[in-house]
Amino acid sequence: MTAMRFDPKLYSDSHVDWRVSLELIDYLTAVTFMEERAAEIAAGNAREMVWLLEHPPLYTAGTSADAADLVEPDKFDVFQSGRGGQYTYHGPGQRVGYVMLDLRTRGRDVSAFVRALEQWIIDTLAEFDITAERRCGRVGVWVTRQGASGAVVEEKIAAIGVRLRKWVSFHGISINLNPDLTHFGGIVPCGISEHGVASFESLGSKVTMGELDAALTRNFARIFGPVSEV
Repeated sequence: MTAMRFDPKLYSDSHVDWRVSLELIDYLTAVTFMEERAAEIAAGNAREMVWLLEHPPLYTAGTSADAADLVEPDKFDVFQSGRGGQYTYHGPGQRVGYVMLDLRTRGRDVSAFVRALEQWIIDTLAEFDITAERRCGRVGVWVTRQGASGAVVEEKIAAIGVRLRKWVSFHGISINLNPDLTHFGGIVPCGISEHGVASFESLGSKVTMGELDAALTRNFARIFGPVSEV
């Protein structure tokens, strides 16, 4: 798939605070922080922020979640989420990026914003020789490989789910580095049962979380603007 050209309004010369947490972060703690930070950004009292982190194993239900897609409700804690989308899994080995950007200064175009998040992931994975693509009608990032039967199979390697309040985004992306992929079996991920889930590890790519974070930083800055570590 060819690279897309983005509305230049998505890029900003203002620095975005860039935070990386090395410990597992409780989901409700993260949501509380995001909501407070988004409100501060909307009020003009804080800079935009991206927060990279990992969660303990859990499921979240987006605003379009179908209860039937929660296959094993007692497997992990389940949280109702205000983000768009359906059920998704978070856990160790998965890099979550919470993106708190002010779209009032970036064109007020939600579709372009989601495409830019997808491109951020696609360009990042390309640095590790992983070819990832969009799929029409399916938000997220996908890879293909040859299955055991010899047929080509399609799997999701990264998910996107965002929410906007007063044109400030929160929630964001998740990329499967080396999580336990069996944990996805407790849900129908994003409501899509006909395709599987992939990770860097399942594709044979040995990448550290630090290496992934460095690539995410470089590619975010190219698409959205400069960052400052906090």
